[in-house]
Amino acid sequence: MPYGEVVIEATALAKRFGDKVALDGFELQVRAGSVCALLGPNGAGKTTAVRILTTLLRPDSGSVVVAGHDAVRDPRAVRYRIGLVAQDASLDEVLSGRENLVLFGRLYHLSAAAARARAAELLAQFGLTEAAERSVAGYSGGMRRRLDLAAGLILAPPVLFLDEPTTGLDPRARIEVWSAIRSLVDGGTTVLLTTQYLEEADRLADRIVVVDAGRVVAEGTPDELKAKVGPDRVETVTRKPSLDEVFLHLTGRPAHRIDQEAVSA
Repeated sequence: MPYGEVVIEATALAKRFGDKVALDGFELQVRAGSVCALLGPNGAGKTTAVRILTTLLRPDSGSVVVAGHDAVRDPRAVRYRIGLVAQDASLDEVLSGRENLVLFGRLYHLSAAAARARAAELLAQFGLTEAAERSVAGYSGGMRRRLDLAAGLILAPPVLFLDEPTTGLDPRARIEVWSAIRSLVDGGTTVLLTTQYLEEADRLADRIVVVDAGRVVAEGTPDELKAKVGPDRVETVTRKPSLDEVFLHLTGRPAHRIDQEAVSA
């Protein structure tokens, strides 16, 4: 897919759940070879948007085109061109890391040999080869998330959706996942991620889209959004000095010492 081409486009998306408005005219464009971060508070509509973009939900109105295909009219074509890593890991903790990836490969209709070969490639890519035969139950949080990312890439999709990929991870594990995501993008994958972490969006995203109440309220590069707030500002609070401070400044001695010396004289 040519670098810079629009690969994800949502126009006037609307979605309600009963009386609750989840999306209200949501708009989005993501270009090939980039990382776009959807940033916003809980309930802003980020996850609903991702579920519609990945064909898991149908919008009430609006249009969605992903990787050149209409996500509403031709969801099957979209599913063959995307990967999705949801908030909750979809791994089997009883199986080993290798067995999990082979299982996903078979679910994607790869032959047994092709699934094993793809699993080996992904384990190496995400630095999990040494732990490949261990049960996932013994993996750290960062290792599990990297394995989950690998599972989302079984078919080497050009577009990857990550829904809050580092929620609940400690700082070290979060950095491991960030490194894995950047490696994917360097290899040509387009990434759309949702996050609540400002630092995560700043570190990873080429473009940030801020969502609130189901609408896009701001968008731009991290630097552009920072510039809208204004430059750094330092506030100085002044006060009048006390008389004791004046004496100390002028004489180098506390005022009570001057009083004592005067009495002694």
